[in-house]
Amino acid sequence: MLSFTALLIALGVTPGAAPMQPDTVPARTDTTPMTTSAAPVSPADTSLASLLASPLFRPVSLAALDTVRHRRRAVEMSDAAVLRLRIHRYASYTTIPLFVVQAVAGNQLYQADQGGVERPGWAKTTHSVGAAGLGALFTVNTITGVWALWDQRANQEGRARRWVHSLLMLGSDAGFAWTGIKLAEDAKNSQDSRDQHRKVAYISMGAALTSYGIMFFGNR
Repeated sequence: MLSFTALLIALGVTPGAAPMQPDTVPARTDTTPMTTSAAPVSPADTSLASLLASPLFRPVSLAALDTVRHRRRAVEMSDAAVLRLRIHRYASYTTIPLFVVQAVAGNQLYQADQGGVERPGWAKTTHSVGAAGLGALFTVNTITGVWALWDQRANQEGRARRWVHSLLMLGSDAGFAWTGIKLAEDAKNSQDSRDQHRKVAYISMGAALTSYGIMFFGNR
């Protein structure tokens, strides 16, 4: 009997002790809800969120696509259209010299009529030749200019400039036609007609020079 008891003591078992129960977690007696602390946000998470919120990752709407500006379509011109435009341009270079000649000769005739003296022969001849030259120039440039305006009707670039140039030149055409056909004949017999002839001629020259300058400086 002693040997059995000594064996139990050696094994760590106390005679008469209650058997060991498994460990248990004591039940909570308070009713306070349990809270958990949020995990800290790392810098990598914030940078990823900022990247996803950037405009690069936003969906593209159809309205945004509609506002994209497209490249202008090139307008092709035929060889005949290019030739007409070249004629129009080269003929226009004689505009200013003809205006100067007409202004000098016409002023000499006007002063002679004002003073009641005989008109200089060179002034009468020069003025007549200059008037014929202006008539030929404006006929050629009106035909080629209106044709060029039609040829470039699809060209959006410089459209307003071409229309202003054309309207001014057509107005100048009408002024010179009225000056040469009607007022030039009346100017031989009436001072009022001479004054009106001179005034309309200068107004027509001013409109033509303005139109000339719009195209000359606008195309540079």
